[in-house]
Amino acid sequence: MAKIHELPVLLADQIAAGEVVERPASVVKELVENAVDANSTEINVNVESAGLKVIQVIDNGDGIAGDEVQTAFLRHATSKIAEQRDLFRVKTLGFRGGEALPSINSVSDLTIETSTGDVGTQLQFKGGKLVSQGIAAPRKGTTVTVNQLFYNTPARLKYLKSPGTELSQITDVINRLAISYPQISFSFTSDGRELLRTAGRGQVDAVLGAIYGQKNLNKLVPITKENLEIQVTGYTSLPELTRASRKYMSLILNGRYIRNYQLSRAIVDGYGSKLMVGRYPISVINITVDPALVDVNVHPTKQEVRISNEQEIMTLISQAVDAAVSPQVRIPQADPVPNLSQAISRPKPIVAESSKLPANTAPMLKATDPTAVVEPIIITNKAELDLPTIQRFDEQVAKMTASNNEVEEQPVAPISKPEDLELFSEETKDTKFPELRYIGQLHGTYLLTENQNGLYLVDQHAAQERVNYEYYRKAIGEVSDDQQRLMVPIVLDYSTSDFLLISERLDLLANLGIYLEEFGQNSFILREHPTWFKAGQEEDTVREMIDWILTDHHISVAAYREKTAIMMSCKRAIKANHHLDDQQAKALLERLPECENPYNCPHGRPVLVEITTTEIEKMFKRIQDSHDSKEF
Repeated sequence: MAKIHELPVLLADQIAAGEVVERPASVVKELVENAVDANSTEINVNVESAGLKVIQVIDNGDGIAGDEVQTAFLRHATSKIAEQRDLFRVKTLGFRGGEALPSINSVSDLTIETSTGDVGTQLQFKGGKLVSQGIAAPRKGTTVTVNQLFYNTPARLKYLKSPGTELSQITDVINRLAISYPQISFSFTSDGRELLRTAGRGQVDAVLGAIYGQKNLNKLVPITKENLEIQVTGYTSLPELTRASRKYMSLILNGRYIRNYQLSRAIVDGYGSKLMVGRYPISVINITVDPALVDVNVHPTKQEVRISNEQEIMTLISQAVDAAVSPQVRIPQADPVPNLSQAISRPKPIVAESSKLPANTAPMLKATDPTAVVEPIIITNKAELDLPTIQRFDEQVAKMTASNNEVEEQPVAPISKPEDLELFSEETKDTKFPELRYIGQLHGTYLLTENQNGLYLVDQHAAQERVNYEYYRKAIGEVSDDQQRLMVPIVLDYSTSDFLLISERLDLLANLGIYLEEFGQNSFILREHPTWFKAGQEEDTVREMIDWILTDHHISVAAYREKTAIMMSCKRAIKANHHLDDQQAKALLERLPECENPYNCPHGRPVLVEITTTEIEKMFKRIQDSHDSKEF
């Protein structure tokens, strides 16, 4: 065995870079966070070749004194903490003692120009070694330019994704920092093309409009909740605006973007049954707590933290979301027919340089309607690159750029002037369920109804699910002794481990009127069941209810009743392609307004959709847009 020895400084820095600098987005995150900590009011980020060729961050912050610049690139050097107790009240984004700068420096060609307002200092490093030192302009602030990232660690390039994916990761980082600090003006440019600009006026809604677009901004509602120790503020989307991924839920704790599954789950819990299964809202949740209650020193990237009062924060978030979403009208309007003449005359949206996808990936969505919903990150190509050198990466980007005009273009982030955005309107709307007159049925699935406002399409399955759900939720909550005796008892067999888990939760089943008896080894027998069980589905129903116990060992009685009510409402609802006669349809429409929430089925799908009379008149050109319209 080799003798124990101390690693050279450069090698130690490159090892640390493996933790801190995973990809170009990691470099952007660390440098922009340093700029935020330096009290900047304006931060400009420029990248080339998805950050592998050039990453430049320019700020107007405090700057670094000339005699301290070189010290900033030493490991364990920092200006943000001085003693042990500072770790327990961290108020800055960076604090881990100079991990970022020396790590980035060791795997790139880096230049820094900085000044506190007097004569500035310029240092140039290559692979962690200082190669030149000189005088810079006396502009207050700091400019860090990172060239040829990973040039001396080519193996790292093999683990990077496509240029589009790497660019989308950088976009995501900047978006979240811009949301976290609306008082700072951010700009982001990729290969000379501006992808984002915020005004820095402290208006979170203006930043959200710049990132997600005005159409989506109009479907975000403000939230607020606080107690003596915690304040929760932010925005969350109406149930009609959702995504298939949790990544659109941003959690910001004391100005720091964090990842926390429990807090993300609390957002979803706040919607109750208003969200469809597998769908997630667009949310920005700002949490302010005493820094002493948070331990941020648990991960090199500082995105995972420990919170001492996490459960209390979860409760506040759920309550805040519920209070914001529940009063809103939840009848989504049908999208208007796009005006093709306007679409053709409008300028093309800003696109990523890598919007030409390789042949082995799914084609991108073609946005023929300029008003279509725009995702903050739309490039999802995950094909890995096998690049031994930076040059081959640059060649691929160049080819993509050259062929950019051959494909339909797609926006990465909408370019908006935040000062021109309409701020969120807090005008309350009438939430009374509309009176509907039945017209007929479409394809045995949708009920056609009308009133003075327009046409309403009612999903008959979703409507009856909602009616059934509210019945079962009440029936299950008021468990009686009414039982239906089975002519042939049901025997349920399980593995030993499952049998033991179920045995510990027999009381939970009994709360719903399901009484299992042990029947031999690893088996239970069911002799009777509640009368609200559907005939012919007794065994399937019990097995599904037991599966929840096996999935969630600590499920509460309330949650268990909720899940059961949802399941039973779906099983007993009429399905699509089932024709109703007029009497059945009208009976369903009469029961729907009596529900506590007639707008969504228990899974969160909309029960009805409105097409206003105005929209219908526009479709038939009875109402036409003015030629003097200012929208282009």
